[in-house]
Amino acid sequence: MTTTATKELKSESMGLLRQYQTSPCTKIRNQIVQLNIGLVKREVYHWIHQCSESYEDLLQVGCLGLIRAIERFDMSKGSAFSSFAIPYIRGEIQHYLRDKSPSVRIPRHWLALQSQSKKAIAQLQLQLKRQPTDAEIAEKLEIPVAEWLEIKLAYQNQSPLSLDAPVQSYDEDQTSLGETVPDHGYRSFQLAQEDQIRLQQALARLEEGTRKVLEFVFLHDLTQKETAEKMGISAVTVSRRVKKGLASLKNLMGS
Repeated sequence: MTTTATKELKSESMGLLRQYQTSPCTKIRNQIVQLNIGLVKREVYHWIHQCSESYEDLLQVGCLGLIRAIERFDMSKGSAFSSFAIPYIRGEIQHYLRDKSPSVRIPRHWLALQSQSKKAIAQLQLQLKRQPTDAEIAEKLEIPVAEWLEIKLAYQNQSPLSLDAPVQSYDEDQTSLGETVPDHGYRSFQLAQEDQIRLQQALARLEEGTRKVLEFVFLHDLTQKETAEKMGISAVTVSRRVKKGLASLKNLMGS
C-alpha cells in the first residue's frame, strides 16, 4: 500500500471514529472494522503458527478485540488508533488461546517428537508389516524408551477425562467414573443432617421457657430485646436463659 493510500485510509478511519463517538451505531462501527481489518490479520499471522487454532477462528476473535478498541477509543487523548487497538486485538487472542489450551502443558521438544513419531510409525509399519513396539519407535526417534513412554502418557493425559466415562460394565449395569469418586460434599451434608436431628432432640429436652428463648433468638433471628417483649419477660432473663440453654445443649449433645 502506498504512502498516499495509507494516509487516506487513516484519514477515513479517523473520520468514522469521530462520527462513531458522536453518534454510535453498528453501521459506522462495521465500516471502521473493515478499514482496520489489516491490524487483526497482522496479529493472526503472528499467532497462527504457534497454536492449532484455525485462521478463521483467530480472525473472529481478533475482530472482537478490534470492536472493543473502537468502543473505548478516545480521540481527545491524541493517540493513534492503530497503537491503541493492537493491545486489545492481541489480548483477545491471547485470552482465547489460554482458555482453549489443554490442561496439561507439554514441553516444546516433546511436541516436535510427537509430530515426528507419526511419520516414524508409518514408516515402521510399512517396513515391518506390523505395529511397531515402543522400543522400535524410540530407536527410530533416537530417544530412550522411557522418554517415549513419558511422551505417550503426556498426550493421553492432555485433556481431562469426563466423569461420565464408563469404567466397567456388567451386562446392562454400567458404572461411570463420577460414581466411583467419593463425594465429600454429600458426606458433609449427611453430617449436617445428623447434627440437626441431634440438636432438635436436645432442644426438646430443655425446659419450655429456655427452649422458646433459644428458638426466638437463634431460629427466628430475634434480638434479645424483641424476645423479651414477645415473651413478657425482662431482657436480663432472656440473656440468662440463653447462656443456660446453650450450656445445657452443649452437655446434652456431648453426651
